[in-house]
Amino acid sequence: MSIKHFVYLLALALSLPFGSTAQTLDTLPGNPGKSFRGLSVLNDRFFWVSGNKGTVGRSTDGGKTIKWMTVKGYETRDFRDIEGFDAVTAVVIAVDSPGLILRTYDGGASWEEVYRNNEKGIFMDAMDFHKDREGMVIGDPLNGQIFLLRTDDEGRHWHAMPGQLPAPAEGEACFASSGSNIKMLGKTSFTFITGGTQSRVWVDNRLERLPLLDGGNSTGANAIAVKGKRWIVVGGDFTRDTLAQGHIAVSRDRGRTWTVPSTPTTGYRSGVAAITKKKWIACGTSGVDVSSDGGRTWRRISTTGYHVVQRAKKGRAVYLAGGNGHVARLNW
Repeated sequence: MSIKHFVYLLALALSLPFGSTAQTLDTLPGNPGKSFRGLSVLNDRFFWVSGNKGTVGRSTDGGKTIKWMTVKGYETRDFRDIEGFDAVTAVVIAVDSPGLILRTYDGGASWEEVYRNNEKGIFMDAMDFHKDREGMVIGDPLNGQIFLLRTDDEGRHWHAMPGQLPAPAEGEACFASSGSNIKMLGKTSFTFITGGTQSRVWVDNRLERLPLLDGGNSTGANAIAVKGKRWIVVGGDFTRDTLAQGHIAVSRDRGRTWTVPSTPTTGYRSGVAAITKKKWIACGTSGVDVSSDGGRTWRRISTTGYHVVQRAKKGRAVYLAGGNGHVARLNW
């Protein structure tokens, strides 16, 4: 092979997003008939997943096997988000009323109620943690305020944060679509996104409008991911999941200004994650897209729908989960 030919092949390989193997999803043992929206990836071997019908899954071998369990006494509850701290400890939140947070200390064999809220209209959507100990839960507006809970002991105890935020607009709320509405930025700092009649992001202690579809019950921001100064928000209209507009926005200055990608994702997206500074992935009911240039351009790699995607807190693994019990791992 000539040097010229070698240089050409090298340049061609480097120009391919993610490389030749990164454009595939490996299907993992799922749980048909269940819908998963909660996902927590600890490292390349350990992850937790949660969904409807009181379902929780746990893998300790990179998804080769997944132990599925139904939480006793909560068989009808929908666990829309889960946070794992290690292979045996995790917390889950249940949407609708009563609002519940459960915690396990033994790999899911038993669960303890660590929070219960019987208020009418309670609906908790998502949670996030900073270095495991400090965490927050966000929920739909309650009594005219965005609902927020906080913990500083790994989810053992929770307390409300009333009066911390401006009142939402009429019809503005959050979506419990992927456990990704809120993101901890530090021990006490955080950001979150809203949808419905207005699609906004909380930044610099104020709510800023996002260039996403809004104005209806099914429109708005669904998930936010943060990598340094770069923030990406996805959403759209989940009733029109192939509509090619208003479903992704990118910020390069920590959420202060937003742009729409020149080549956006291919439809409504409910989950997004940073793989590296340049490589990102987004998923929704109409498929999965990847970007290799920091979110400026996107390309669909699968038409299988997934609700949530997460990268390992410590490691390289990227997992997805969704409807009909689907669970997958990204090959990159």
